[in-house]
Amino acid sequence: MKQRGRRWDFSPGKRGRTILYMSLGLLLAIGVLGPVLWMFMTSIMRSVDLTAKPLKLIPETVTFERFRQVFLSDNGSDPAYVFRIALINSFIIAAAVTLLSLIVGCLSAYSFAHVRFRGKNGLMLTILFTYMLPPAALIIPLYRIYNQFGWLDKRGPLIILYLSFIVPFIIWVMQDFFGSISKSFEEAAQVDGATRLQTLFYIFMPIARPGAIATGILAFLMSWDEFFYSLIFTSSLSAKTMPVAIAEFNGKFTIDYGMISVAGILGSLIPVSITVIFQKYIVMGMTAGGVKE
Repeated sequence: MKQRGRRWDFSPGKRGRTILYMSLGLLLAIGVLGPVLWMFMTSIMRSVDLTAKPLKLIPETVTFERFRQVFLSDNGSDPAYVFRIALINSFIIAAAVTLLSLIVGCLSAYSFAHVRFRGKNGLMLTILFTYMLPPAALIIPLYRIYNQFGWLDKRGPLIILYLSFIVPFIIWVMQDFFGSISKSFEEAAQVDGATRLQTLFYIFMPIARPGAIATGILAFLMSWDEFFYSLIFTSSLSAKTMPVAIAEFNGKFTIDYGMISVAGILGSLIPVSITVIFQKYIVMGMTAGGVKE
C-alpha cells in the first residue's frame, strides 16, 4: 500500500510492535488519567451514590451543587466557603512568594555567578544546607520565634517563612543559568558604561528568561502545595491555605469525599493553567542554559 510516494509497512513484526506500543500507551493513559476522571465523577455524584454498595461507576444522576456552593456560599461555617477563602489565600501567598523569590533569587544568583567576593563558596554551601534541612527539624524554633513576635496566623509572616526555603532553591538553579552565559556580554556592557544592575536586567535576564520562568513556576507550585508549615502556623481563615482546608474535610466520624474531589479539581486548575500557558518556556528552561562559552 502506498500513499503519496510513502510506503506503509504492514508486516507482521511491524504490526505487532505497533500494537504493543499502542497498548502500553493506553495503559499509561489509563493509569495517569484514571484517578483524575474518577475524582471528577466523585465530585458530581450524590452522597448516596458515593456510599452505595456495590459502588456505581456511572451515576444515574449528577449534580454540580458542590461547585455552586464553593463559588456562592456566604456561610462562614460552610466547608465550601472555607475552601474558597483558603483558595484565595493560597493564590495570594503563592503569587507573592513567586515574585519576591524571583527578585531576590535572581539578584543573588547573578552575584554568585559573576561577582567575585570572599567566602562565596562557603556562603553558597550554607544556603544549600539551609534548603536541605528537613522542616520537622526547624518547626519548634520557628514556632517559638513566630509566637514571640505575634506572627502566627498571618499571611505576611507565612510568605516570609516560604521564602526561607524557596529562595535558596531559586539561587541554586538560577546561578547555573547565569554562570553558563558568556562573560563577553558582561564585558561588552561594561565597556558601554552599564552598571551591574543594568547588565543583569538588560543583558542577562532576557537570555535567562526561559530558566527564570520555569524556576518561577516551580516556586509557585512549591508554595501552592505546601502543607506542613501552613498547618502549624495558621488556624483561622485569615491565613489558612488550600491544602489545610482540604485536610479538614476529613471529619471525626465522616469524610466528605465529594467536597474533597471538588477541592482537588479546583485546586489543580490554577497550576495546570499556568503550566499550559508557559509550556514553551518550561521546555526551553529545562533544555537550555543560556549562551555557553
